[in-house]
Amino acid sequence: MADLDNSLATMNDAASANDPALQGALRDPIMVDPKLVQQANANTVRPPLQPGSGALPPEGIGQRADAQVAGALRAAPAPTGTCTQCAAARRALTLGALAQSQGASAQCVNNVAYSADWANRLPQGVPLYPDAQISEAAGADRDGCALRVVSFTSAAPVQRLLDWYHTRTSEAGFRSEHQADSGEHILAGTKKNAAFFLIVKPRQNGGSQVDLMADGGG
Repeated sequence: MADLDNSLATMNDAASANDPALQGALRDPIMVDPKLVQQANANTVRPPLQPGSGALPPEGIGQRADAQVAGALRAAPAPTGTCTQCAAARRALTLGALAQSQGASAQCVNNVAYSADWANRLPQGVPLYPDAQISEAAGADRDGCALRVVSFTSAAPVQRLLDWYHTRTSEAGFRSEHQADSGEHILAGTKKNAAFFLIVKPRQNGGSQVDLMADGGG
């Protein structure tokens, strides 16, 4: 039986080798439609462009930040009432939409560009908190705009951030107002043609989540 199988296999191999249609099908290049290639695996999950850094904030960053903000801080004013701007801020899905919800001009919002570098270009009167871990930043400088929007986390509690920003912005000449709603706080202020807007809320694991907007000089 084995000899018969081997004989049949040899005959099939010989026949395949002498079959021009079969050999052409096996050896000719595969025809590919570029338009259909673009549709292949359309629903697959693509890998990231680069691996995640996995970076963690240095140990003790909260303590070092406390040392940098040490000194007399002015207590932020008590909330004047329910936050009328919080609902609009919650609906904003992007920093540009957040800026527009808080009064930034549509022209400046349309010119917004996203880059972490904008966090280093905040006006002097509305600085970045010392231990800020930047999540996202955006800004616009075209057509007379001077808009900055930064989202970050901090190891500091909500009240310390409110007091620190109230102190810094007051020193820069801003007059601020404080509103609160369900643990979410907004500190906002103006001077001449400049304005700032700060949203702070506690994080579940400690520290605070912050959205900061500065429009105009400062």
